[in-house]
Amino acid sequence: MSSAAAVADHEAAGPAFATTRRGGWLRLLTVALAGIATGLSWQPYGLWPLLAISLPAFTLAVFGQPLRRSFGLGYAFGLAMLTVSVNWLHVLGWWVAALLIVFMALFFGLLGLSLSLVSRLKLWPLAAACCWVMVEFAYSRAPFGGFGWTRIAYAAVDTPLAGYLPILGVVGLSFLVALVGQLIAWAVAPASPSTTVARRTRALVSGGLIVLLLLGGLALRSYEPEPAATAAGTVNVGVVQGNVPGRGIEALGRARSVTNNHLTETVDLMAKARLGQVPTPDFILWPENSTDIDPQLDGVTRSVVWSAAKIAGRPILVGAVTEGPGDDERQTTAMWWDPTYGVTSVYHKRNLVPFGEWIPFRQQLLPLVPILKEVGAQSVPGTTPGVLEGTVNGRSLRVGDVICFELAYDQTVYQAVAGSQVLMVQSNNATYGGTGQVEQQFAITRARAMEARREIAVATTNSVSGYIDRDGTVVKRTAEFTNDAFVVTMPLRSALTPALTVAPWLDRGLALAGLLFCVAALVRRPPTAVKTVRHARSGRLES
Repeated sequence: MSSAAAVADHEAAGPAFATTRRGGWLRLLTVALAGIATGLSWQPYGLWPLLAISLPAFTLAVFGQPLRRSFGLGYAFGLAMLTVSVNWLHVLGWWVAALLIVFMALFFGLLGLSLSLVSRLKLWPLAAACCWVMVEFAYSRAPFGGFGWTRIAYAAVDTPLAGYLPILGVVGLSFLVALVGQLIAWAVAPASPSTTVARRTRALVSGGLIVLLLLGGLALRSYEPEPAATAAGTVNVGVVQGNVPGRGIEALGRARSVTNNHLTETVDLMAKARLGQVPTPDFILWPENSTDIDPQLDGVTRSVVWSAAKIAGRPILVGAVTEGPGDDERQTTAMWWDPTYGVTSVYHKRNLVPFGEWIPFRQQLLPLVPILKEVGAQSVPGTTPGVLEGTVNGRSLRVGDVICFELAYDQTVYQAVAGSQVLMVQSNNATYGGTGQVEQQFAITRARAMEARREIAVATTNSVSGYIDRDGTVVKRTAEFTNDAFVVTMPLRSALTPALTVAPWLDRGLALAGLLFCVAALVRRPPTAVKTVRHARSGRLES
C-alpha cells in the first residue's frame, strides 16, 4: 500500500474510530447507570420498577460485544450496583466494604461476559435469564460460603411476580425477573443474526409473555397449601427487643447490659399479660446475641436468664454466644430455656459471616491484618437443621429457627421450615443500625414467609423486630434504637409448599442450563455480521 493511500485510509478511518470510542464511553455510562438503578431496586429504596429498565439496558449494552469488553462492562455494572446496595458494610470499615464490592463485582463481570456470549443464540432471552441464575448460584456459594444477599428476587418481593415464590422459590423468582428483563431487551433490540424476528412481532410476543407471567403471579398470591382452618392449633409468642446501649460497632461490647435489658423487657411484657393488656405468651423469643456471654458457664448471666424464665413462667428461646467446642472457638447458639429444667434443646448457627464471625486463613491473616483480632474467637458452624424441640403448656412444640445471615441460604431455611410447626428469626442488627442492611434483611424475611407460606416472628436486639404474615404482609414492626415487646398468635403448620422441593433442583438445573448455553455459544461459529466485518477489514489491509 502506498504512503498516500495509507494517509487517505487513515483519514477515512478517523471519524469511524472516534465514533467507536464515543460508543465505548456510552456503553460504560449505560452499564454504570443500569447498575445504580438496579441497586436502587433493593431496600431501603425499594424502587423495583427500575428493574424493567436496568436489566434490559445492561443486556443491550453488552449485546454482541467482544468478550474482554463485555467482562469489563459487567464489572462496571457490578461495581455500581453493589456500591448502592451493600454500602452499609462501611460500618465494619470502608476498606471492608471496598474489598467486598471490588471482589463481588467479578461475578458480574462474568455475567456480562455470559450475556454477550449467549447473544449469539436464537434463544438468547431464555439463555440470558439462565445466566443470571448461574451467576447467583455461584456467588451464593463461593468463596467462603458465598454472599447471596443481592439476588434480584429479594428486590422483587412487592412485584406481581412474587406470587410464584411458594411454587418456584427464590431462585424461580430471580429467573422470572431476569426473564422479563431479557424479553424487554429482545423487544427493543436492533436486528442481528440472532434476532431475526421483526421488531413489531418481538414487541407483541414479549409483551404477551410478560402479561401472562404477571397475571400468573397475581393469581398465585392467594395460593394456600394449608388453610388456616386446618392448622393444628395456635401458640402465643412473646417477642422481646431489649435494645442495646450503643450504636454501630460499639454496641457489640456491652454484653451484660444487653442481657439485663432483655430481662427488664420480659418482666414488663409479663406484667402487661397479667393485667390483660396483651395475650399471655406460651413462650418468649429473645434475639440473637441477647447474651454474648455463655450462660451455661457464666454464673451472673445464667442467673439473669433463669430469673427471666422463672418470672415469666414460660420457656425462652435465648440467643447466646457459647464457648467451644475447642479452645479459642465459639458458636452462635439458640437455646430453648425451660423455666424448670433449663436448656433442653440447642441449635448452632450454620451459615457464618466471613470476616465478621470467622476469619478464613486466620493464622496467616492475623499477623498481616491486626484489626482482624477484633473479630474475637473463631466461630464454628453448626451441623444440624434449625429445629428446636420444646414443651409448651404440657404439649410438645417444634420451633424452626433461622439466625440472621442464614436467611440468605435456601437450604438452611428450607430445613428449618420442613421440621417445624412455627418459624422464628433471631437477629442482631445493632452493628448496622441506621443503614440499609436492616430494611434489606426484613425484605428477605418477607420473601421467606411468602416462599414457605409460613408466618414469621422476628426478634432483633434493637431493630427491626416484627411479625410477618404468610403472604408477606408486615403485621407488626418495631422502631429502630428502641426497646419493645409484643405478643403474636401463630398457627401451628405442617404443610410444605412446592418451592421447598422444587427450588433446590431448579437452582441446579437453571445454573447448569446457563453454563450449557455459554458452551453452546462458544462452539458456535461467530455470527455472519461479525465475519463480514472481519473480512472487510482483512481485504482493506491487503489492498
